[in-house]
Amino acid sequence: MRITNSMISRNSMNNMNANKTNVNTLNNQMSSQKKISRPSEDPVVAIRALRLRSNLNELNQYFEKNIPDAESWMEITESALKNMKDILTSVRTQCDQGANDSLTAEDRNAILKNLQSLRKQVYAESNADYAGRTVFTGYKTNSTMTFLKDDSDIKYSIKEPVSYENIEEKNYYSNLVTIPTTTTGVTGGVAIADMPQQVTNKRIRLAYDNLGDINAADLKYIAADGTETSLDGYRYTDARGTAHTVSVNTTTDYTTWANGGYQVGDDEIIYLKETGELILGKDIANQISSQKMQLSANYTKQGFKTGELRPEQYFDCKNITDSNNVITYTKEKQEISYTIAFNQTLVVNTQGSDVFDSSIGRDVDDLTDAVEAAIAAHDKVDKIKAMMEETQYSDTVSQEGLKQWLEAAEKEAAYADDNMQKLYSQGITKFDGYLSNVVLATTDLGSRADRLNLTKNRMSNQQATYEELKSNNEDKDLSDIIIEYTSAYTAYQASLQASAKANSQTLLNYL
Repeated sequence: MRITNSMISRNSMNNMNANKTNVNTLNNQMSSQKKISRPSEDPVVAIRALRLRSNLNELNQYFEKNIPDAESWMEITESALKNMKDILTSVRTQCDQGANDSLTAEDRNAILKNLQSLRKQVYAESNADYAGRTVFTGYKTNSTMTFLKDDSDIKYSIKEPVSYENIEEKNYYSNLVTIPTTTTGVTGGVAIADMPQQVTNKRIRLAYDNLGDINAADLKYIAADGTETSLDGYRYTDARGTAHTVSVNTTTDYTTWANGGYQVGDDEIIYLKETGELILGKDIANQISSQKMQLSANYTKQGFKTGELRPEQYFDCKNITDSNNVITYTKEKQEISYTIAFNQTLVVNTQGSDVFDSSIGRDVDDLTDAVEAAIAAHDKVDKIKAMMEETQYSDTVSQEGLKQWLEAAEKEAAYADDNMQKLYSQGITKFDGYLSNVVLATTDLGSRADRLNLTKNRMSNQQATYEELKSNNEDKDLSDIIIEYTSAYTAYQASLQASAKANSQTLLNYL
């Protein structure tokens, strides 16, 4: 085959160009320390790089954003639960002291001041927030658990579930002593019928006081199949075979009921909107307890004070402030989950209604009322004793009258002390229960935090592994590049010299 000069020239140019291209490729690798600069250079490396980068970006999202965000959310929650535990422990300590039957006036005043201070903090921790999001309100992170200021206009229609477990005994007192201020009042004494009286009734206390009017049909019994039946007119037969018919009284106000001696019919239920109580007659109370009945009370409430719970956080309810724009809320389990790893999610929130029982504030109010009543009763005793030392009441008639007043005041003080002791003894059990709920929630949160920490460690290891895989696939060691570049550049220079000699010769040189 005849080799022409043009063929030699063309082949030399192709070889020099190939060597120069190789030098250029290695020069680019030296500058970027990457194996390829475009997918066409090595499709396999390019495809593997896309997959590794995608996985690494996803992993970085988990490790650098989702996990730290979940950690912060759970740390805020844990701090609030710890504070709530301290508050409940303090209230329980007051209950332990108040249950003592040998309290002095200083002891009672100290208990009162402590309870009044603690009452302001009872639900304050439930409003804890993280980056502007309330951590205990489920999906409603832009809302709060309690009202942050008084609102006299807002109005709710609330459906509150209650049951036999909510039945408790409550002491009510009539004929409380009013210290006489005139001589006639002192000498008149106190008739036996006007002596302080104690009446014990069974009640179900609702979540709020100062409620609106309701119809008798708004108090319902919930059957096992979920059907609801009005308790007004409810018929049952007791263990003795006696037939009963329940009546629901929704028209009696608290003052009228108190003036009537706190009486309730055996099968009567009295709704007291002022105090938010359902007073149960003894027979219907026994029926509800023995049958473990579940009930619901449907009522309205207009106006909420600072620190009161928002109904939508606890109950099925409606905001009916604007009749043209009624907002309906349904109580449900609302779990906020974070994706913290590939195909792994973690619930980061704790719902406030599972921890901050709606009865806590009402129980503290009852404890405060009981110690205030005891303080007031003992103050009456002290004032009457002081009056007996005054000159204007030194005559026999006045002294006899003051003795009767003193007897009445001491009887009222004895009732108040007995009620306080029993109520505070019950408070120990109640607040032990509330503390158990907080401890359980803290334990559950801790177990989720442990899972998060384990996942965080695993993500850290995976991040390092993916970084290494990505580097091995894409990067090239600089020393290796320099060696290859030196070889390629030497080859390129040699090709230039060889081409120069070969192309400088023609056929005429041999003629």
